[in-house]
Amino acid sequence: MSVFPKISLRPEVTEHLRTIFLNKELLVAVGHHEAEHRFQKLLACLSHPPSHTCVRASTHLAPLEEIRHRLEEELKKQQMCSSSSEEVSLQILPHPRLPDVLLLPVDGPRPVKQLSSEVVVGAQCGTAVLRGAHVFAPGILASPKYMKVGDVISVFSDLEGKCTRGALSFQGKTAYLGNGVAEMDRSSIFCTDEPVRGVGVRMTEPLYQSPSFDGVLPNLVFLQNLPSVVVGHVLGPQPGERILDMCAAPGGKTCHIAALMGDQGEVVALERIRNKIDRIRQNAQTLNLRCIKTYCFNSTQAVSSDLNQETEGPPFPPESFDRVLLDAPCSGLGQRPNMASTWSLKEICSYQPLQRKLFHAAVRLLKKGGVLVYSTCTVTLAENEEQVAWALDAFPCLTLQPQEPHIGVEGMLGAGLSPEQLRLLQRFSPELSWEQTDPTTTPLPCRADGDTIGFFIAKFLKN
Repeated sequence: MSVFPKISLRPEVTEHLRTIFLNKELLVAVGHHEAEHRFQKLLACLSHPPSHTCVRASTHLAPLEEIRHRLEEELKKQQMCSSSSEEVSLQILPHPRLPDVLLLPVDGPRPVKQLSSEVVVGAQCGTAVLRGAHVFAPGILASPKYMKVGDVISVFSDLEGKCTRGALSFQGKTAYLGNGVAEMDRSSIFCTDEPVRGVGVRMTEPLYQSPSFDGVLPNLVFLQNLPSVVVGHVLGPQPGERILDMCAAPGGKTCHIAALMGDQGEVVALERIRNKIDRIRQNAQTLNLRCIKTYCFNSTQAVSSDLNQETEGPPFPPESFDRVLLDAPCSGLGQRPNMASTWSLKEICSYQPLQRKLFHAAVRLLKKGGVLVYSTCTVTLAENEEQVAWALDAFPCLTLQPQEPHIGVEGMLGAGLSPEQLRLLQRFSPELSWEQTDPTTTPLPCRADGDTIGFFIAKFLKN
């Protein structure tokens, strides 16, 4: 059910996306009316959260059923300690095709009444609240002048990034997220020289109800979008292999690869931005994974010209890795929920050259007979199917491979790929299933497979 406006984009970005989703190949296949309908549904569903919370279980540490049972107990404790008097039914289901995934339905939108006292939070904080988080103090931009601990308040998200931190009120464009109880006074949030930390508002009546996983079984469960978990399985890591994750932060996929290998072998994680390296290491330590080696390095320069290099870190000699994951930097237009983006068309279109530089390095670093998986969390053709068409032309040694599991849809028309090639690609297109499945009759795993973030996966073999 649509309760928020369609994602707010710059007009030139909206028009650019329209030309993608109404390209000539698609218009011939489905017609103008259906293509326009899908495009409008995409803009609508991007501003809403998926219908489920996906949790990747640490099955390298404990059986799935044991983790499911312990998670159920922890979330029941959380319910009992909650200040909300509302009883929420708890459902935790295993995914039928992903042996390390648990799914929890999201209840929403719910009939929650807006209050007169309001707090405004930033867009990133608002996104987290819609996915089950409480409001952490750094995300609060505006609050009533005399807000004190225990006040019941409504929470709104600033849609255009125009609210000034410390404001008493805000008249700009917002979206209502639900109600909560203040855990801090206004003065504790804004009138301090020290960086503010901790929960500022505890959500008691969220518009979308899902559990908060803050501090819940950190070594056994890891919040991750469903397509991101699929990527690790498609890569197919095996114990004893040497695997490269080229753009590794924050480390969710890196850790998944290591877990699928049973922590046997070596996973090399490269990340260009230094302050993100600690997050990867922290996740690996929390999940008891020791085979991960992290380096702060630009992956476009990860190929060494010294074939006799003896140092273990980057750059690496050609053909150093059995498998390579290139989860490429991208425009991120598949992320949900995302109510607004202020990016220019130039910024949206800036990623293709970088992705191709990374692709060149990935192919050179991959052993013959090795597997390369390319993925993005965006919906554009230029960063997805067009990159596949380019790669197949630029690297005759690469061939597309079937993906397992394949729970998304095939690739999108518009890049000149053959039907056979499109069938080997995997695109998660939430607009194709959003608002079309009845939650009362459709099993959660079936809904979860379609109602995801927008995502793309291609798998190649180096011959």
